[in-house]
Amino acid sequence: MLQAAAKFLSCADHVAAIGETGLDFNRNFSAKEDQLRIFEHHLDLAAELQKPVFLHQRDAHDEFFPLLQKYRPNLVGGVVHCFTDTARALHDYLELDMYIGITGWICDERRGQELQRAVGKVPEDRLLIETDSPYLLPRSLHPKPKSRRNEPSHLIEVAKSIALHSGRELDDVVRCSTENAVRLFRLPVSLSLENS
Repeated sequence: MLQAAAKFLSCADHVAAIGETGLDFNRNFSAKEDQLRIFEHHLDLAAELQKPVFLHQRDAHDEFFPLLQKYRPNLVGGVVHCFTDTARALHDYLELDMYIGITGWICDERRGQELQRAVGKVPEDRLLIETDSPYLLPRSLHPKPKSRRNEPSHLIEVAKSIALHSGRELDDVVRCSTENAVRLFRLPVSLSLENS
């Protein structure tokens, strides 16, 4: 019953992707076996409906990557959301032609150092900027909002940090991320960012 409902809802034209789905072994709110089973179901659904996947992986690369690798030939694409993993994991996902989602984590001078070093290895045509709202308020943002809540309006802070740590121009980071989002999610817009 639940699987049929998920399939029915996912068929709607306004559904751009399947997910957020994946594996999270950090806090273990759900049993590993349940997570693996549901993740495979979502990958099957994405392949069947030809929708991209919006992926979550935390402390689970060794189990997550082989499943993604197995299903990749049948997937139209996907984004590894809120990427905070190792250089090896980044390489693995790029080998599968996945998009890499960068959030306010890169703005954190304590936790984001590895990501700051790695972001230059993300090709322009694989880069996406994300908020992970309401979480991951960029630490470099000043002044901070009283609510301490992250908002889409703070994406520019993430873009600035990506530009700084990757050696790219800010306009290029914004342009390529926007173009990538339109392409991956098949958004019904035309972009003319050349002269904007």
